[in-house]
Amino acid sequence: MTPSPTLRDVIGLPQELPRLGDSTLIMIDFQNTYRTGVMRLDEAEQAVAAGARLLAAARAAGAPVVHVVNDGGEGTPYDIRAEIGAISGEVAPAEGEKVVVKQFPDAFHATDLEDALKDLGAGGDLVIAGFMTHMCVLFTAQGAFHRGYRPTVVAEATATRSLTAPDGTVLPSDTLAAASLTTVADLFGTVARTVDDLVAPTPAG
Repeated sequence: MTPSPTLRDVIGLPQELPRLGDSTLIMIDFQNTYRTGVMRLDEAEQAVAAGARLLAAARAAGAPVVHVVNDGGEGTPYDIRAEIGAISGEVAPAEGEKVVVKQFPDAFHATDLEDALKDLGAGGDLVIAGFMTHMCVLFTAQGAFHRGYRPTVVAEATATRSLTAPDGTVLPSDTLAAASLTTVADLFGTVARTVDDLVAPTPAG
């Protein structure tokens, strides 16, 4: 089977990955919500570990960082006032790093994320990681694209869960994640498979 060209190819959008040091990192919903209980994600632990490496690399490179959390209200798995809804310790904000609270999948919708990016002097390149691949990561990448940014999603630093498809079959989490990342790469932005793909190699010598 021969794949079709992407929309990015058709309309001439760039395919090159940005350098992490020239980007702004957006860490989406790295909450304990997704590591236990009803919303636990397949591969969540691996994604958190990758997210921690990404965050450390961004800080080392001097890249601005914004953290996003979803607030579902008291008593929900998204209660940011409780441990269940807190940002996981491995990727917790450092002093001075902006935290944006959202209630919709697109982290730009009805939040101050865009104002925060302007205050940070963010350029066009945004690096996005977090939960869930098919929901807030995908729709925030779409929202960024619609606002003129150049988003890049780091695949290994995202995760999702298996769901029932409309035909009643179970859609495995890795298939859903792959479809979501393919949607991003078709138009909204680029996809880096690993954190290392965004870190410039050290020159020889």
